Amino acid sequence: MAGSGYHWRWLRHRIDTLNPAMPPSASARRYRFGVFEADAATGELRQRGLLVRLHAQPTQILFLLLERPGEIVTREEICRQLWPDGTFVDYEHGVNSAINRLRDALGDKASNSRFVETLARRGYRFIAPVELIAEAPPAGQPEPASPEPPAGFLNQVLATPEDLPRSSRPVVQTLFLLLQAMYVAFYVGALANLAEIQDLLAPVTYASQAFTVILVTAALLIPVRIYLFCAVVFHAPRLRESFLRLWWFLLPFDVLWALSPFLLLHHINYGLALACMTVLVYSPLAQRSLILMGAGQRDRQATTAVS
Repeated sequence: MAGSGYHWRWLRHRIDTLNPAMPPSASARRYRFGVFEADAATGELRQRGLLVRLHAQPTQILFLLLERPGEIVTREEICRQLWPDGTFVDYEHGVNSAINRLRDALGDKASNSRFVETLARRGYRFIAPVELIAEAPPAGQPEPASPEPPAGFLNQVLATPEDLPRSSRPVVQTLFLLLQAMYVAFYVGALANLAEIQDLLAPVTYASQAFTVILVTAALLIPVRIYLFCAVVFHAPRLRESFLRLWWFLLPFDVLWALSPFLLLHHINYGLALACMTVLVYSPLAQRSLILMGAGQRDRQATTAVS
C-alpha cells in the first residue's frame, strides 16, 4: 500500500510537470460522472463509494479526459502524457491496453460507449456529463444548502443511463416509435367516437368536464406525438435533452390517458380494462428509458466517419 501511495505521488509530480500552467487547485479536483467519482488529489476512482482498482496509466488517461469532457484527446497527447521522454517504443499497443483497462474499470464498451468514445484514427473523447465537485468550505463556514431535486421522490427513483441495459439502437427506436403510434391511435380513436364516450360518461359526476379534458388533450397531444415520431426517425439534434424536459410535461397526461381502456367498456369488460391500464401506467417510464438507451441517436462511429 505504501508503494502505491509513492507511485501516485510520483504520478502527480509528473502531471504537474507536464502542465506547468495548471493552477495548484486544478490537480486537486474531484469529478462526478454517472455513479463514479474520481479524486485527482488521491488518484482514486470510486463507484457508489466503493474503491475501484485502477493502474497508473489508465488513471492518467481518465483525468486527462475528465479535464476536457466532450473534447477530442488525440493518441499523440496521451502518448506524451504516459511516456514524456519517448522511452516507450510500441506506444500504439500501450495506449490501446490502457484504454481497455480504463473501460473495464468503468464497465464501458467501445461498441456502445457510455463514457469513453473512440474516434477512429483521431483519439478519444469523454462523452458522459462531468460534474466538478466543489471543495469543502473552510472550517467555520457553513456548507451551502444543496437545492432540492425538482421531482422529489420521483427524481430519486428514475433510472439513469448507467442503470439501463445495453441494446441496439434499432430495437429501442422501434419500441419508442410503437409507443408513440399507440398514443396517436388512442387519441384518434377517442375523437372518432365522441358520441359513444359521451354516453359512457353520462352517469359520472362532472361528466362534461371529463369529456372536455378528453377532447382537448387528445387534440393537443396528437401534434406532440407526431413531433416525437419525426424527431426520432430523423435523429433530431439534442433529442435526449429536449425529450427529458418535455417528459415532465407529458407525464401527467400519459398517466391520465392510462385510463383510456375504460373508454372502451362498450366493447371490453372491467377486468381487461384494468389490466390494460396497469400496463399503460408504466408507459411514461418506458419512453424515458428508451430515450436514455439511445432511441433517436445516430451511430457515433458512423457520424464520425461522415464528418
